[in-house]
Amino acid sequence: MTETRETTHFGEQTVALEDKQGLVDKVFHDVADRYDLMNDLMSMGVHRLWKDAMVAELAPPKAGSRPYKVLDMAGGTGDIGERIVNASLGYADVIVSDINADMLRVGAERAKGWRYPGQVRFQEANAEELPFESNSFDAYTIAFGIRNVPRIQKALDEAHRVLKRGGRILVLEFSQVDVPGFDAVYSLYSDQLIPPMGRVVTGDAQPYQYFIESIRKFPDPAEFSAMLGQAGFRRVKHQSFTGNIATLFSGWKL
Repeated sequence: MTETRETTHFGEQTVALEDKQGLVDKVFHDVADRYDLMNDLMSMGVHRLWKDAMVAELAPPKAGSRPYKVLDMAGGTGDIGERIVNASLGYADVIVSDINADMLRVGAERAKGWRYPGQVRFQEANAEELPFESNSFDAYTIAFGIRNVPRIQKALDEAHRVLKRGGRILVLEFSQVDVPGFDAVYSLYSDQLIPPMGRVVTGDAQPYQYFIESIRKFPDPAEFSAMLGQAGFRRVKHQSFTGNIATLFSGWKL
């Protein structure tokens, strides 16, 4: 009797579900030291504006009777964690978590020069099986990471579990451009320029070929919003940036 293995996508490839995480880990291992530089080059710096908008939407408090606890998942190099701590004037207590140790290594090294280095902790963890207690965080953020998780719904369920009642999730992710004309230009740029750029900067085009393909496999905003609702989040909404190149989703644990 032949056993049927559950499959998923890795870019345009179909792979066994249990194999995807290892493949994704290798991608980020290969680009960790140049990850932030490539983000600047690929987006011409616009990703910084999207991330600023995400933290502005979160609006972390600057004072209170207890620390404002945030889990920044897939946050490896720490650019979201740093923004949150700075926006809170050092009041927020952020755990930057990632499944990839190389990304965390880069973030921890960068954090030594931050304004509030003592307010951020780096911890390796799998988004599908978080090692944190239930009802322990005020906010959960993830920027450009959820599409790389093999079991997205399971990760969203875990996010809901670790959030306190009244806690909020914010997900920033690439989407599908929906502006006529601009969609063709963006597709050409993505296919013809980004992988060669990755080869020049990191020495390998393959990770960036995967990045482009993974964006096209990610659910559209309505479908992903429904997944947030299925995880138990309420008052789910989304807003698109730059012709829908990126979308910011938010929801509450009520």
